[in-house]
Amino acid sequence: MDGTLADGVVRVGGDARQRFYDARGYGRPLDRNRIELAPVEAAHLLSRGDLDAVVDESAAPDGDAPRLGFREFLVTTGATLRFAVYKDLRDRGFYLSPAREDWPGVDDAVAGDTGIDFVVYPRGKGPWDDEVAYRIRVAGERERISAASLGDVVLAIVDEDGDLTYFETDGDPAIGEEGSGEDGREPGTLPSRVEADLPSSVEADLLDDRVVCYEAAEELYEDHFYGQRLFGRNAESGPLQLSLVEGAYLAQRGVVDVDPDAVVALGRDVEGERFDRRLRTYAALRDRGVVPKSGFKFGSDFRVYEEFTDVDSLSHSTDLVRVGAPNHAFYPRDLSLDVRLAGGVRKRMVFALTAANGEIDWLSVARVTP
Repeated sequence: MDGTLADGVVRVGGDARQRFYDARGYGRPLDRNRIELAPVEAAHLLSRGDLDAVVDESAAPDGDAPRLGFREFLVTTGATLRFAVYKDLRDRGFYLSPAREDWPGVDDAVAGDTGIDFVVYPRGKGPWDDEVAYRIRVAGERERISAASLGDVVLAIVDEDGDLTYFETDGDPAIGEEGSGEDGREPGTLPSRVEADLPSSVEADLLDDRVVCYEAAEELYEDHFYGQRLFGRNAESGPLQLSLVEGAYLAQRGVVDVDPDAVVALGRDVEGERFDRRLRTYAALRDRGVVPKSGFKFGSDFRVYEEFTDVDSLSHSTDLVRVGAPNHAFYPRDLSLDVRLAGGVRKRMVFALTAANGEIDWLSVARVTP
């Protein structure tokens, strides 16, 4: 059985609807039992031997059109990466459809999203069941991927060996709780367990790349987990050293008596504009009722604790947070390193895409096995 390539689709006649669409969810039905296939679907059927060849009418509209086998068809359509992902998901037992306008199972929002290549249906279901398990975006390992294009999509990376890695992305990950008026709080205010009983005007010094305070060190550290003891982790008393981010945050709120502008200026000298983004992200995390601490040991900006009443009751940190600009673009290799490391230490990888006006888009990324 041959198909015919024209206008970017492959049309197949005969009993194609019964054989390919009704039985196995390929393509979209036309009249008289014909179907249309996207190039990646036709490539899969060619690879299986279900199609003998595809006649490329677009190459010779006046006749004598070439018959393309699998190899020639891949060269003509450039569908290699998408084919690798399509075949892998078919081999895993899924039906899936190319994200093309008017294709069964593909709504208008997906068809109009150039960042989505396939919709994948739950196992045992197909395009006729109106249920989607995954939305897939395909990329090679050297392709830069805009962070703004991710969220509610599974990123399928084809590496240079042809192996596949799937990353699930979420553009609205749950991180603590935003101020919502619960328990008498106004929207956007700190939860009482974080803000309650903070001291004020604590004497402190701005030294090197940190703020050191002596008074109220016990209170800030033990009850609110700010800073680290200057005399070492096992010390039970003594001065408290605050990172520049912590120092700026507390100085801006009148908790420590150092010039907040001086702390921010030093932070900018050390980190450039990244310091402002990190400070905004730190404040947003505290506002959500979680405790951010340095993520340096994990190659990130912050590690985050969600359950906290005092320093002795700390649970395992849940998230690693890396701060970036809204226009950040990932290299898949760097993304893979971040996600692999976070998974190895049983944490979730979260990106805080922080704009100059303080607005933050949150994005979590995790490996997933479809």
